Amino acid sequence: PTDGDSNNARKGHVRAVKRKREEVGITGRMPVISFRAEDVEGILLPHNDALVITAEVAGFDVKRVFINTGSSVDVMFYDCFAQINKHLNMELKPVATALYGFNGGEVMPMGEVSLTVALGSGDSRKVRMIRFVVVGAESSYNIILGRTGLNAFQAVVSTYHMTIKYPVGENVGEIARDQLTSR
Repeated sequence: PTDGDSNNARKGHVRAVKRKREEVGITGRMPVISFRAEDVEGILLPHNDALVITAEVAGFDVKRVFINTGSSVDVMFYDCFAQINKHLNMELKPVATALYGFNGGEVMPMGEVSLTVALGSGDSRKVRMIRFVVVGAESSYNIILGRTGLNAFQAVVSTYHMTIKYPVGENVGEIARDQLTSR
């Protein structure tokens, strides 16, 4: 070796990288995620409805989670945080950066908190730690799950199919949509 590392050291480094990739859920093989005509069965068409789901957050079922691929931040509204926090007694971490374009202007967050979010159930269940910015604004939603959270799940969103699909090992998990809530 010209760089001073032994073959065993290089092999050890490769093994460490492979272990780390497995820890964070990166594998060489990912299932193909696609949407088919069957995925729109039960949806009232045509529609331009928002994609709204129920997700498990910190062990609690949270309804009215708005999936927003246009948002670069994951937002939890204070009323939702307060309900969850009754049982967990967490403190918000300070945030010094305002959110822009939110509710038509600038909003200063109350703080941030990291919580587990679970999508799916049974064999299609996937859990990730998501950092939420907590906002004290009025909303018909409890949470806005943006690109950061969706990317943590490696999720693929189809608003036409009102479906979120994501890899779970070598399989594909799917989130049920709630078209009535989105209206």
